[in-house]
Amino acid sequence: MVDFTVAIRAYNAADRLPEILEKLKIQVGTEEIDWEIVIVDNNSQDNTAQIIADYQSNWQEKFPLKYFLEPRQGSSIARRTAMEKAQGSFVGFLDDDNLPAPDWVERAYAFGKSHPKAGAYGGQIHGQFEGEPPQNFKKIAVYLAVVERGKTAFCYNEHKQNVLPPGAGIVILKKAWQESVPKNLFLTGPAGKSLSLKGEDMEILSYLQNAGWEIWYNPDMNLEHQIPSWRLERDYLISLVRGAGLNRHHIRMMRLKSWQRPLAFLTYLVNDSRKALVYFLQNANRLKTDTVAACEMALLLSILASPFYIGKVKLLKKQSQSKELQG
Repeated sequence: MVDFTVAIRAYNAADRLPEILEKLKIQVGTEEIDWEIVIVDNNSQDNTAQIIADYQSNWQEKFPLKYFLEPRQGSSIARRTAMEKAQGSFVGFLDDDNLPAPDWVERAYAFGKSHPKAGAYGGQIHGQFEGEPPQNFKKIAVYLAVVERGKTAFCYNEHKQNVLPPGAGIVILKKAWQESVPKNLFLTGPAGKSLSLKGEDMEILSYLQNAGWEIWYNPDMNLEHQIPSWRLERDYLISLVRGAGLNRHHIRMMRLKSWQRPLAFLTYLVNDSRKALVYFLQNANRLKTDTVAACEMALLLSILASPFYIGKVKLLKKQSQSKELQG
């Protein structure tokens, strides 16, 4: 087994990959670490494959650069492919718009070695904005995987029960994944630019937690998240936050036993309705002009709709599977 794998899901990333690879080539403190880079091309339509081939032909680093094509689109599918191909005991996932700090690999590996009960851990993710974020952006920053939760490490299991780290920069113990995460996830994650069934990272981490693994925050791991101006536009942000809310019911139910779910459903429905109504009454006059307020309203409404949305998706999946069997 290799010590550490950096796994990158790439989709139409020809313009972004060179900068990431250059950042990985200058990692410090890795002399005693046996590590590798695995790139999973999630069916890109640009020349991503050629860019990687060009790098491979001139690669002179001691750590290998590997390329794999995953034609089935979906973030969770690409992550599983990366985990299957990875040789590392720890697998650190970078998105194709994440720039790791020069000591990211060293810090990530060291934390995993010193926390044997950690099934996964994420670090600080700093936004590198092409445009100006909307006012009060910090309230919704986490939905763009911008996370700055202080300089002290903590275990989410103990201190942040309803919060988990985003998938950008997440490091997962391969053994924990193999023992706890099923082959097919319900939430497939972004496919291309589609945000449908987003939340696959939360689903993966929930499976790890349910199996007894700890999830940690490691402030010594730092990434820059490149965010283009179009991802700061009002319509995109509302769509992004709405997607996160629509899948809330699935994550909630994962944490409960079967007999707890009916009562929990009713309790959540009443509480979510109250929250949405109160927020609307307090902020109705700001929703057309305040992007963050509109996002928060969209989140509350999508959480309220989540059980019915998830139910519809499951029904459509069953119908599709039934047709496949009959065909």
